Amino acid sequence: MDQQTLPDTAPPLFVPAPGLRVVLASASPRRRKLLASWGLPFTVLTAPDKEEPRPAAGEDAAAYALRAARSKARRVHPILGPEEASASLVIAADTVVCLDGRILGKPRDRAEALAMLEELAGRTHSVTSAVALRVPESWPAPHEEYFTDTARVTFADWPRAVLAAYARTGEPDDKAGAYAVQGRGAFLAERLDGAWSTVVGLPLTPLAELLLGRGLIRPAA
Repeated sequence: MDQQTLPDTAPPLFVPAPGLRVVLASASPRRRKLLASWGLPFTVLTAPDKEEPRPAAGEDAAAYALRAARSKARRVHPILGPEEASASLVIAADTVVCLDGRILGKPRDRAEALAMLEELAGRTHSVTSAVALRVPESWPAPHEEYFTDTARVTFADWPRAVLAAYARTGEPDDKAGAYAVQGRGAFLAERLDGAWSTVVGLPLTPLAELLLGRGLIRPAA
């Protein structure tokens, strides 16, 4: 279990509904940064079991990402005590990179990272982020909400030497598809069709629409 209360940012953009505690079920620093950009106070809490589900035979990227996100939310919820659970909104997410219908996971080593980058170079791939919410039982139903959002990313046709230099930075090591569009790998993409936050790992527009629509957050006064 990894628990950390992140500091508020000023001025806040959104605030939680009175009495509601926001829990981010993700160890990803990228998702923490995106959620923190709202100035919304939240706690990071992850399950001790870090094992992620593997894609099932014939499962597409959206279905797999959604299944993984829902699994993260469900694994965190029992860790909360009864009092915390009754007042906690749990947000979990998962992101999947897909090329020609094939899901690209995290590379096992630098050689595999380079091989992935060479596959992506000069081509368009999809990035799907899924979000799963566990809404407190004290809140009106439904108590589970989820959605997916997909963006398309086109890489420039980079030569092997450039891709190898990027792989050696170590940034691709723990990234699906072996790159980080918000990091040193930003130069790789020459076109993005869809939301940047979806590619980073937390689709902020549909998430804000859902939370505001349910009254779970509100604009800061």
